[in-house]
Amino acid sequence: MTSVKTHIEPHATNMNERSNWLRAAVLGANDGIVSTAGLVVGVAGATDAKLVILTAGLAGIVAGALSMAAGEYVSVSTQRDIEKSQLEKERKELKEFPEEELIELAGIYEAKGLNKDTAMIVAKELSAKDAFAAHVDAELNIDPNNLTNPWHAAYASAASFFVGALIPVGVIMLPLGTMTVPVTFVSVVVALVITGVLSAKASGASVNKSVLRVVAGGALAMIVTYAIGRLVNVSGL
Repeated sequence: MTSVKTHIEPHATNMNERSNWLRAAVLGANDGIVSTAGLVVGVAGATDAKLVILTAGLAGIVAGALSMAAGEYVSVSTQRDIEKSQLEKERKELKEFPEEELIELAGIYEAKGLNKDTAMIVAKELSAKDAFAAHVDAELNIDPNNLTNPWHAAYASAASFFVGALIPVGVIMLPLGTMTVPVTFVSVVVALVITGVLSAKASGASVNKSVLRVVAGGALAMIVTYAIGRLVNVSGL
């Protein structure tokens, strides 16, 4: 009999775990670049005092990194709780309704293209080896031994936010005189192009669309905050 591929994707759970890290890291870096750039450019629009700009930038970095870490931890913890709940429900159903669950498993493989008899043979063989593992893989695509880790996502998000935020803060502190804001703007755009490309490569999405989204959002944020800063400066508030 022709061998049957019983997994949707051989390394699906590892890819899911890695995708959580990548998602948190890319989002953290983008947010660190954009939000901090908007903050320091806005302050630079209102004052030329480097100490004031630096203070605002550092405060934004600390607050943003902690906020990103907390948000990712809560989000991924919720996802992990849902996965645990699904696993417990499946374990209970297997204990109380083994025959019904066997038929359900066979139905899943039949829906994937196997004929009815072959699907039942596969379901029985997998169930004889490890019924719980077979069901959670086919129905939930979850590896009970490799659940999403909220701490990993939190660390990745906070660290990438911090690294991304250093770019606009570092550039705007350079002694560039009247070119400070324009150079900061360009450096942020370049950084966003890089993160946009990395994001697209990691997710398999369109590079052009990904770059356009992040660059447009970052540029808009800086333009708006700088305009507000200039308005405050002009009004003397």
